[in-house]
Amino acid sequence: MTDIEIKKLIDKYVELSFSVHRKAESLVKEQIGSDLTNDQHYTLRYIRNNESCTSSELAEQFYVQKSAITAIITRLWEKGLIQRTRDENDRRVVYLTLTDKGNELFNQTEERVHKLVESFITQFDQAEITQFIKTYEKLNQILTDSKNPQVEE
Repeated sequence: MTDIEIKKLIDKYVELSFSVHRKAESLVKEQIGSDLTNDQHYTLRYIRNNESCTSSELAEQFYVQKSAITAIITRLWEKGLIQRTRDENDRRVVYLTLTDKGNELFNQTEERVHKLVESFITQFDQAEITQFIKTYEKLNQILTDSKNPQVEE
C-alpha cells in the first residue's frame, strides 16, 4: 500500500470515527433524556455491571482523571442514584453502588438505548454484525494495548 493510500484511509477513518461518535452520542442523549448526561449513564452502567466499584476504578476504566469522576459521582449521589460505602478495613476506600432509584432510572434509560441500538443493528445481516463486533473488539484491544502510543516522526 502506498503512502497516499494509507493517508486516504487514515483520513477516512478519522472522518468516520468523529461522525459516528458524535451522531451516536447525540442519539443516546436523546434516549437518556434530561435526567442524566451520557457520562453519568455510562457510569451507572459500569457500576451496575460490576455491582460495586471505586472512583479510582472508574477513572482507570474511562481514561480520565479522578477529579472528573469525582464530579460525576457527586452529581449522581446528590440525585440519590448511588450510595457511597466506606471499606470497614480501610476508611480511605469508598465503594459505589446503585440505589434502588439509581437501578430504576438506569433500567428505564438502558431499555431506550437498547431499542435505539436495535433499530440500527437489525439493518445488518448476522455476518456483518459478527464481523463488525470482531473488528471493533480488535480495535479496542489495540487501543488498550497502546495507552501511550509512540508517534514516530
